[in-house]
Amino acid sequence: MNQTFSLLIYVKKSKENANGECPIYLRITIDGQATEISVKRTVKPSQWNSKGQKVSGHTEAVKMLNHYIKTFEQQVHNAHHELMKEGVTITSEILKNKLTGKNSKSRMLISVFKDHNTRMEALVGKEYAKGTLTRYRTCLSHLQEFLKWKFNVSDIEITEIDHAFISDFEFFLRTEKSCANNSAVKYIKNFGKIIRICLANKWLTYDPFLCYDSKFVEVKRDFLDEQELFNLANKEFEIERIAQVRDIFLFSCYTGLAYIDTKNLKRSNIGVGIDGNKWIFTSRQKTKTQSNIPLLLQAEEIIEKYKAHPHCGVSGSLLPVLSNQKMNSYLKEIADLCQIKKELTFHIARHTFATTITLSNGVPIESVSKMLGHKSIKTTQHYAKILDAKVSVDMNNLQLTLNKKKVMDSQSEKLGT
Repeated sequence: MNQTFSLLIYVKKSKENANGECPIYLRITIDGQATEISVKRTVKPSQWNSKGQKVSGHTEAVKMLNHYIKTFEQQVHNAHHELMKEGVTITSEILKNKLTGKNSKSRMLISVFKDHNTRMEALVGKEYAKGTLTRYRTCLSHLQEFLKWKFNVSDIEITEIDHAFISDFEFFLRTEKSCANNSAVKYIKNFGKIIRICLANKWLTYDPFLCYDSKFVEVKRDFLDEQELFNLANKEFEIERIAQVRDIFLFSCYTGLAYIDTKNLKRSNIGVGIDGNKWIFTSRQKTKTQSNIPLLLQAEEIIEKYKAHPHCGVSGSLLPVLSNQKMNSYLKEIADLCQIKKELTFHIARHTFATTITLSNGVPIESVSKMLGHKSIKTTQHYAKILDAKVSVDMNNLQLTLNKKKVMDSQSEKLGT
């Protein structure tokens, strides 16, 4: 690897001693990164030749000092040459440590990863969701297994990570761990964050992800169409817990809120919007983005229905939301009872809001994106792609417009205007 390398010997005038002498320093600069070493000698500033980087004079003492400085400089060149032969990535700090006899602290990958997870755990509920921590813990576990599988080691220095390491780790995830494409890519992205931490701390000088490219495969997003939504909303359930889960699922269908955001809602999240109507004012736990949603009548009715529910009174929650596991378990029963063939999960409600409730009914995609709390409209566009029915309606309306225009043009020709 070609690197820029330069040395500068100079006098540090800011450290003048009582005898009016200043220490001589040697500055090492590699690829723009500099560090300095004391030569352990002093000289009067008036005697220092900056251009020649030596002491001026012809006395025996001056000759001996200049010889010492040249020898010191040669030692730096020799150390640099040795590191080059070893094939390590050379930094100014590494070269300095070699000269001073100090070994630079080796950073081990698993140790860095564990430290990241420990810090993340302390921020769960503040900056991170519990699920995010779980994914990083799983990624760490896979990485530890990979090191055993590939190198038969429990840890590895971060400087050993290169493009081949990442490619082999991805191969391991896809084969040994049977990860689907999107799961494998997610774990690689989690691992990428650890590498970025190393780069930010200058523990790595080269980004091994520089030429890496692996993309998510777009997953088909299920949602309820109008007929399925109608059947669900109008189905009579004898069991109260089933009816309760159905109602909360419907609430999400008419608000677009994800499970955790629905569960976290308090009555204080309901306020009056700029139009004088009731709105939900909340922040998405996943992205921390603001999500302000006008309350549709269907959602407002569900809030009123459970206003006096004992669970809401005790917890202060807006709705009596069960655990995600229980909600999804009951939703499978509900799907069977409503003869819905799709695998019903709570997140389908959010997709239903984006498609059947809003986009299909002409709500602009910009408004839908804002209500869903998406950081980028590109995320919302995934929903728009699957609305062939909406495309058909829009094109039929266009055809009607064109037909009317054709009739009007024809009538104008007959009238000679």
